[in-house]
Amino acid sequence: MKYFPRLLGLTLAFAAAQDVAAQTPACTGPASAVKLYVDVEGVRASQGLIAVTLYADERSKFLAKGGSLYVGRVPASAGTTSVCIYLPSTGTYALGVYQDLDSDRHYDRTGVGLPAEPFGFSNNPRVFLGMPNWDSVRLSVPRSDLRTTVRLRYP
Repeated sequence: MKYFPRLLGLTLAFAAAQDVAAQTPACTGPASAVKLYVDVEGVRASQGLIAVTLYADERSKFLAKGGSLYVGRVPASAGTTSVCIYLPSTGTYALGVYQDLDSDRHYDRTGVGLPAEPFGFSNNPRVFLGMPNWDSVRLSVPRSDLRTTVRLRYP
């Protein structure tokens, strides 16, 4: 009986560690020492994938075909979906996020080119009849394990 309190304490500590691990998403992208946690808010349904596109600090490559460093994808979870992405190093980046509702790994648009799937950007800039300007989406990442929030917008 004298070991029971110690055993109970170890069991509770193990359960707490499992809870933290469950809340910490596995990282996507090429492994590195720098991680960025992106909390994607406003996910209306646990449907499809949340795609986080990472752009280097180059205005000409932002939203350009083939301009991203990579796209990390995780299953969508209604409410907030947390995504961890590896960054090549600390520095300045931009994020484009969308919910790939049909999991086809492409951002869908309507016949006239308007968004057909929920989307968002780093720093949550206002978007009206077009894409945000470069300066409004630049995100400084001075250290690993930084956390940022992106709110989805619906077409």
